[in-house]
Amino acid sequence: MNARVQQPLANDQHAASYYAASSHPQPDHPPLAGELNVDVCVVGGGFSGLNTAIELAERGLSVALLEARKIGWGASGRNGGQLIRGVGHGLDQFSNVIGSDGVRQMKLMGLEAVEIVRQRVARYQIDCDLTWGYCDLANKPRDLDGLAEDADELRSLGYRHELRLLQANEMHSVVGSDRYVGGMIDMGSGHLHPLNLALGEAAAARTLGVQIFEHSAVTRIEYGSRVCVHTAQGSVRADTLVLGCNAYLNDLNPELSGKVLPAGSYIIATEPLSEAQAHELLPQNMAVCDQRVTVDYYRLSADRRLLFGGACHYSGRDPQDIAAYMQPKMLEVFPQLAGARIDYQWGGMIGIGANRLPQIGRLKDQPNVFYAQAYSGHGVNATHLAGKLLAEAISGQHSSGFELFAKVPHMTFPGGKHLRSPLLALGMLWHRLKELR
Repeated sequence: MNARVQQPLANDQHAASYYAASSHPQPDHPPLAGELNVDVCVVGGGFSGLNTAIELAERGLSVALLEARKIGWGASGRNGGQLIRGVGHGLDQFSNVIGSDGVRQMKLMGLEAVEIVRQRVARYQIDCDLTWGYCDLANKPRDLDGLAEDADELRSLGYRHELRLLQANEMHSVVGSDRYVGGMIDMGSGHLHPLNLALGEAAAARTLGVQIFEHSAVTRIEYGSRVCVHTAQGSVRADTLVLGCNAYLNDLNPELSGKVLPAGSYIIATEPLSEAQAHELLPQNMAVCDQRVTVDYYRLSADRRLLFGGACHYSGRDPQDIAAYMQPKMLEVFPQLAGARIDYQWGGMIGIGANRLPQIGRLKDQPNVFYAQAYSGHGVNATHLAGKLLAEAISGQHSSGFELFAKVPHMTFPGGKHLRSPLLALGMLWHRLKELR
């Protein structure tokens, strides 16, 4: 059986983001040329692919990684840089499929996922501005009730990091805005420079023997007992294939792409702020995130810029001017930034699943084809967990975590390729109207 890929690529270079402008040197990896034989072929040079490759190579397997553009080109190199506990939304809904013990295991894996990042950065000495400290922001009193329940649950799971609930009169210790009625500090979550993390992980993969090829879009896949993955100039034969393209899978595998909705998220970066300005906005240098459907998330960069993101779009249409769209949202939170220059604006696609749980598994009719996608905003940590679980399953280790994720069914979005985004946009509008009540 053959599968064909999406349309030709428009731009192989990184988006003109703050991350691309401030990243460490980006080595060029050659395009694939000729024929290659390996144990595992990984498609996708973001966090999913890189971490699966690292985990496999650490277990002694030979790996080739194919990236259509540049390492970290997609969401892995453009996201908000927030490293937050958890892997999904409303995990208790899956108890009828995996049982209450399975749900508890998933919740524990959501904590483990952050630790995997912590350990990877330490082991390979990756310079990515990793900073600990995060706060969930309550927009309404009912949000505070939810945060209190979250704190109780985390403590019941044995969470070892500091948690502290804040009331409205304490919020200025975290954020210089009058917008919030409370929050919850979590010192086990934090923030980092995502593109530098991806570049550091690519370097780690190379030291382990992983062969990385950029500008090597897959044009065709021959499935079978051994897969053959074709690019414009070469091919890779492998016992196992891993698809880690997430929102950028497009038509490479229609079965999987129908289960993930690309949703746009957008970020602006101010000019560097003074120490006094930065301290006024985020006194403890924490990453923060509010509780709305159209979430605001923001943090300071290492050079004291405010990186302000959000406005998740399901319509499939990006704003013509991201800065003009996002700056008013930033000023609603921080009116004191009215005179601050916006130096960078960018966006990208995150992958959303219908049930908001990462999709980690293997194809039913092609048991040597594995995949990970649809992180629904938890990608920085969940991708690292996915890499570990995929490598355990591929290398023959018993992986109860992989089996749990693989058991959960995932709906194909209705409406086909062209209608599923508008239909979901209508659904999200309904959720936003509920928030106004």
